[in-house]
Amino acid sequence: AEMTHLQAGLSPETIEKARLELNENPDILHQDIQQVRDMIITRPDIGFLRTDDAFILRFLRARKFHQTEAFRLLAQYFQYRQLNLDMFKNFKADDPGIKRALTDGFPGVLENRDHCGRKILLLFAANWDQSRNSFIDILRAILLSLEVLIEDQELQINGFILIIDWSNFSFKQASKLTPSILKLAIEGLQDSFPARFGGVHFVNQPWYIHALYTLIKPFLKDKTRKRIFLHGNNLNSLHQLIHPECLPSEFGGTLPPYDMGTWARTLLGPDYSDENEYTHTSYNAMHVKHASSNLERDTSPKPMKRSQSVVEAGTLKHENQGENENTQPLLALD
Repeated sequence: AEMTHLQAGLSPETIEKARLELNENPDILHQDIQQVRDMIITRPDIGFLRTDDAFILRFLRARKFHQTEAFRLLAQYFQYRQLNLDMFKNFKADDPGIKRALTDGFPGVLENRDHCGRKILLLFAANWDQSRNSFIDILRAILLSLEVLIEDQELQINGFILIIDWSNFSFKQASKLTPSILKLAIEGLQDSFPARFGGVHFVNQPWYIHALYTLIKPFLKDKTRKRIFLHGNNLNSLHQLIHPECLPSEFGGTLPPYDMGTWARTLLGPDYSDENEYTHTSYNAMHVKHASSNLERDTSPKPMKRSQSVVEAGTLKHENQGENENTQPLLALD
């Protein structure tokens, strides 16, 4: 019982859930943690920058107290950070790139949890303004958000749900999603982060996102694959898994529409300022207003950067055919 302070603040139901679903046993929590800590010497190539009990515990929970698996995840967590140093330089909410992504609603985080106590993260893909946010900054903002959320022990046990709304996500936006950056995202979320993802839900995905999903499938573990649901425009199938009373109206839920600034305000606190009111609504209004001029601009040929594709009259053209296929846009399926 000396170890129960590690479970401090957990409801009895959650403690019981951890016992049933995660094999968490308060009596031997300390030994479990120590056994993972003892494995650290086997990887002198990795800097384990944090090894306290509470920290190691979240890796055990993420891998159902399988010690070897928990250690592998802990090693991956620090290795990913070591291999992608730039991503974690100034890894704070007020970093300009991260702040911009958060302000634009990447990610959205609902206040209330679902019926299983899981935290719901939202991504409205069409709001990705590629002149404002690099994919890397969006990924950094998501990882930072998870880092903050995973401090909550209830969420270490109950986990997360991710809903990605692809409505109005253009082919041109999709052509920026290269295999190498998608692989980076999958490595960061699936293989290197101590969170349980209960489901990843695609809503309103166009055919090219489906094509893209087929291409990244090899990077996904079976367990992950089973948890990815492609609902298309069938919100009923979404509601069978996440009750409408937990969802905003965009997903046919009973909650009001999601306000893009919600999570940014939570994370940034008093530092939060709505840069020129760049919110969901004004973004859409701006988009509708200029839709026609945008179209002309997008289809006219323009100077090309190396290995970047441009949609010309509806067909993908790209140069440097011989380059490493990983740098080629995923959708250049010729």
